[in-house]
Amino acid sequence: MPEPTTVTAPDPVDHPLVRIYRTAALIHRSDERLRGMLTSGELAAAYYSPRGQEIIAASMAHSGITHDDYLVTTYRGIHDQIAKGMPLNLLFAEIFGKATGACKGKGGPMHVTHPDTGVMVTTGIVGSGLPIGVGLATSSDIRKDGRVTVVCFGDGASNIGAFHESLNLASLWKLPVVFVCQNNLYAESTSYANGTTAEHIADRAAGYGIPGVTVNGNDPEASLDAFTAALDRARAGEGPTLVEAVTYRFMGHYFGDPGAYMDKEEFQAALAADPVPALRSLLLERGLSDEKTLRAIEAEVAQEVDNAIDFANNSPYPGAEELGLDVYREQVSA
Repeated sequence: MPEPTTVTAPDPVDHPLVRIYRTAALIHRSDERLRGMLTSGELAAAYYSPRGQEIIAASMAHSGITHDDYLVTTYRGIHDQIAKGMPLNLLFAEIFGKATGACKGKGGPMHVTHPDTGVMVTTGIVGSGLPIGVGLATSSDIRKDGRVTVVCFGDGASNIGAFHESLNLASLWKLPVVFVCQNNLYAESTSYANGTTAEHIADRAAGYGIPGVTVNGNDPEASLDAFTAALDRARAGEGPTLVEAVTYRFMGHYFGDPGAYMDKEEFQAALAADPVPALRSLLLERGLSDEKTLRAIEAEVAQEVDNAIDFANNSPYPGAEELGLDVYREQVSA
């Protein structure tokens, strides 16, 4: 008689979708704690919540991007920074303006940089990261170092000159760069329909002779496939890809913005389809994980965030001597 077929149960921790969920849960918990501290007055900082966009960053983190690859993101970029592997202690301390932060507390939430994990630039100006990303990719192309640069930006940035100039040059030189438009349907307070005539941002890629892909940014599998293909293409020397990941921003443009300009029915529908709990439910429905494992992941994530907040709270502020440091290449005597 033939030997019975052995069916191996999926690993409740190591499945790609479980790993994506852990990263998304870490982003979600980090944002939740920071907004809570801002609301209570425990923290004072400029903050741009990534709620609703967690799955995009988490999927990108597990699509083949490496520790050495470069990331350029925006002021609404904490999800990208966490997904890239930036240590939470250094990230939170920077947001808190503490001396132990990645930039000694002098960059703050809108200018986070951590080259050790490839977080090269966080830009505070809409669209300004695109040409910087092209510069990083040009460096990699010249040095043949195998790195890919991922540039994240919003739908509003696709309407400025830097977007078009960057795509044109990256296409011309076949640079190893992936342009990721996190289309949350609002450019500050302007809805997508009131600011852009193109049906999809990705349609604009055709004008530069590069692939343009539109995916549901709340679908981890579709996002994972799109990012993996784009990274592979860039790493193989085939040039850039424009990936448009469509999602919805659950908060106002900045912390404290009530978002009165957002369509109420559209907002409620998006909130009902919150991608983080939706992924959790999917894992259970498919038998890819179990309740005990997911609760353990969530507890681990919560502790990780608590530890980072404690580290930031207990760190000192930069001293007056820091005013003259990191301004010029060499220290200038007073």
